[in-house]
Amino acid sequence: MELTTKIPIPKSNHPIDYNSRIISFGSCFTENMGEKLDYFKFQTTTNPFGILFHPLAIEKLISFALSEKQFTEEDIFFHMERWHCFDVHSELSHVNKEEFLKQLNSALLETKKALLEATHCIITLGTAWAYRHKVISEIVANCHKVPQKEFEKGLLSIEEMETSLENSIAILRKVNPNITFIFTISPVRHLKDGFVENQRSKANLIAALHGFILKSPTLEGWGAYFPSYEILMDELRDYRFYAEDMLHPSAVAINYIWQRFVETWVSKEVFSTMKEVENIQKDLRHRPFHKKSKAHLAFLFQLDEKIHHLQKKYKHIHFSETPSL
Repeated sequence: MELTTKIPIPKSNHPIDYNSRIISFGSCFTENMGEKLDYFKFQTTTNPFGILFHPLAIEKLISFALSEKQFTEEDIFFHMERWHCFDVHSELSHVNKEEFLKQLNSALLETKKALLEATHCIITLGTAWAYRHKVISEIVANCHKVPQKEFEKGLLSIEEMETSLENSIAILRKVNPNITFIFTISPVRHLKDGFVENQRSKANLIAALHGFILKSPTLEGWGAYFPSYEILMDELRDYRFYAEDMLHPSAVAINYIWQRFVETWVSKEVFSTMKEVENIQKDLRHRPFHKKSKAHLAFLFQLDEKIHHLQKKYKHIHFSETPSL
């Protein structure tokens, strides 16, 4: 007896392996998947400018990076004892103006390098609600807790989001024609906008993304849609798969969606390597009762051997912790 309606997802013709270079942009769900890719030691860059919720914000920063824009004092502002930029997330904000600009421009250079070298780009759209700053008359990526009265809130239209997606993919494929795109909609519920408003937002995102896909008859050769939103809505379909805030997917849900992603987007040839990495990660978290015991020293020696064996095959693999022999 089937207790769930499992969504059929075709396997990719351009799977990810340990030689792949992945860059991801988008909502906080991008962070969830990025953490998984990083945990299994894939070569990945996740949200170099922090969380970006809508396609216009993603387009702007891809364009900035590829055009070698430099952030200047005109692009930043001081608020609540920190320097901010409307084009990036608050996690990048800084108390020092010069350090902030240096950090932003360094991120642009690193992002350009990552985009030029990327084999895969994951774009996750979170919401179609956007805020336009009344003074500069531009849509921002983040409001940084600036008073609401300084913005006009509006729902991005399907057409303008389609155009934004087209622009992002066009400028990136121009400099990196072999890149593969993975598009998805975040399953995170933006209920601060309202229940009905959240559904309107997701509907516009889905319509825009699939509208763009339908306009791209050659998409099968360089990209595809991954149904993370539909997996949570239709396969899991229960509040037990949400975190305590009832907005974000729980760890169980994230693990399940990750597994579906691995099944369809990761080369089966690297499954054994992923298992090696996972075993090492678990061993590194091991905390002994007696650090100087012969048994623990033997365990550390074996762990060190495992790490060196893996690093011989993949030079880029490094662990934040290493065994202390």
